[in-house]
Formats: sequence, structure tokens, C-alpha cells
Amino acid sequence: QQEKEDLQGKLKLREHLSQTAGKSEATPVPSKNIDLEVKQLQCKLKSSNNDITKQLTAIKSLKNEVQEKAGQTRQRQAKISRLERDLSMKRHLIEDLRSHLKANQENEKTLNETLESLQRKVKALTEDYSSKKTSIDSLKQRLNVAMTEKSHYEQMYQRSKDDLEKKDFKLTKLESKTIETEHAMIELDTAASEQLHILAKQSAQSLETVQKKLLHTSDKVEEFKTFVKMLTRELQHSIQELRTKIKHAKKLGEMKACKKSLSQESVQLAASILNVSTTDLEEILDVEDDEVRNSKEKMEFEKDNEWLQNIQKLLEAQFPFASYLMDAVLEKLNEKKKLVEEYSSLMK
Repeated sequence: QQEKEDLQGKLKLREHLSQTAGKSEATPVPSKNIDLEVKQLQCKLKSSNNDITKQLTAIKSLKNEVQEKAGQTRQRQAKISRLERDLSMKRHLIEDLRSHLKANQENEKTLNETLESLQRKVKALTEDYSSKKTSIDSLKQRLNVAMTEKSHYEQMYQRSKDDLEKKDFKLTKLESKTIETEHAMIELDTAASEQLHILAKQSAQSLETVQKKLLHTSDKVEEFKTFVKMLTRELQHSIQELRTKIKHAKKLGEMKACKKSLSQESVQLAASILNVSTTDLEEILDVEDDEVRNSKEKMEFEKDNEWLQNIQKLLEAQFPFASYLMDAVLEKLNEKKKLVEEYSSLMK
């Protein structure tokens, strides 16, 4: 626009000069040069007009670009505001995460402490489990011993049953004998069978109690102690019963020896002379001294009490005590085994 104004000013100046030159003749100016300059100036004016139109279009395009960029700046400002909000939210989130991290670190400390305490408990439980495992192994061994004894008792029962059948067969052949001897033999056979049944029943009951107690020993040591106490008392009771049975068997053996040495007629004759029954005569023929028997029973009773006190001390002692307890019970079982063998030999 400035160049256009300058060119228009120059054009007006040239026209004015041409007019003044036409009027004045003193200073003649060639008209051809002026026309050329005017044409040049018009060409320049056209070119400047073209440049102006181009620049106007460029300005319009620049205005459009400016508007677009203003819209973009508004969008970017909105985006920046959203980013600032997101940034503030992220800061709050980071603060929350830091607080959670602190809380988690504190929880981790407490968890580490609890983990250490649990590890100590696990160690103690493993030690307790190992001790219980040794006691269970010892009880399994004793159960095997008891099962072997049960099989031995069953064999004894079968042999005694066979013997009873043979005796019954003999009794059928000996019906010609007197009624008293027949009743005596029947009573002896029934007593022997009842004693064998009672012995087998006691052994089965003791094995059942042992099996029931073995199921609870893995969880409760106190149950194991009560089981051992009951087992020892039952063992002592069975040994005492075996002793009484052996004592009665010895009496019966002595009575049989006396009957073999004396005939039935002489026994009845002696009973009629003494005016007593045959059973009273058998009691009179008992040759064992009562004082010696009582002293022997007293010694056996004291020995059993000492054994029970030893079992109690072993149960109250610290781990391990399974081997000592096993030795003590095996000692009593061997004693019972000897008594059973003695009783079986006497019954045969």
C-alpha cells in the first residue's frame, strides 16, 4: 500500500510536470520519455495492485490460519487444564500410594514378626511330632507283640479245644464209671473251657483297648499316659488272675495225685468214716501251708506295686522314655507269658 501511494504520487507529479511542460515553451521536455515513464509507472501500479491482491489473499489465508490456531490454542488450553487436573489427581494418588506404602511397610514388619513366631512354633511342633512318632513306633512294636501273643493264645485255645473233644470222646467210653467221678470230670472240663474262654476274651478285650488307645496317641499325650496306666493295671490284674488260676490248678493237680494214689472206694470210705463229703475231704487233703502261701502272695503284691510305681515314674519323666517303658512292660509280658505256659502245662 505504501508503494502504491508513492507510485500514485509520482504519477500525479509526472502528469503535473507534463502539463506544466506543455504550457511552458521555455523548458521543452520530450513527450516520449514522459509517456514511457507513465507507462512504466502504470505497469508498476498494476504489478503493485496484483501484489496487493495476492497479499490480501495471503492475509485472508493467514487470518484463517490464525483462527484455526486460536481454536487449536483453545483446545490445547482445555487439554492443558485437563492435564493439570489429571496431574493434581495423580499427585493425590501418589500421596495415597505413599500412605498405603507406609501402611504396607508397617504391615510387612508385623507379618515378619508373626512369621518368625510361626517358624518357632513350627520348629517346636516338628520336635513334638518326632517324639510322638518314636512313641507311636514303640506302641506299634508292642501291638505286634500283642498280636503274636493273641495268635499264640488262639493256637492254645484250639489245642485245648481239640483236647476237650478227645476228653469228651473218652468220657463217652467211660460211662460205666460212677456218677460222682463222671460229674467231677465234667466239672473239670467245663472249668477248663470256661477259663480258656475267659483268657481268650480277656486277651481280645485288652487288644481292643490297645487298638482304641493307639488311635488317639498321635493327638493327645495325656491319653497315652492314661492308656499305659490302664494297660499296666490290666496286665497286673491278668497276671494276678493267672496266679490264682495256677494256684487252683496246682490244687487240682495235687487232688488228682491224691485220687490216683487212693481208689474211689477208699476215698468214699474215708469220707464216711470222717462223716464229711468228698469235697470237704479234698479241702482237708490240701497240703500247702497257708502261711507260706500268704507270704509269697505278699511278696508278689509288693513286687507288682513297685512295678506300677516304676511305670508311673517313667510316664512322669522327660522325653525320651519309650525304651525304658518298653523294657518294663516287656518284663511284665514275659512274666505273663511264663505264667501262661505254666498254666497251660498244668492244664494239660
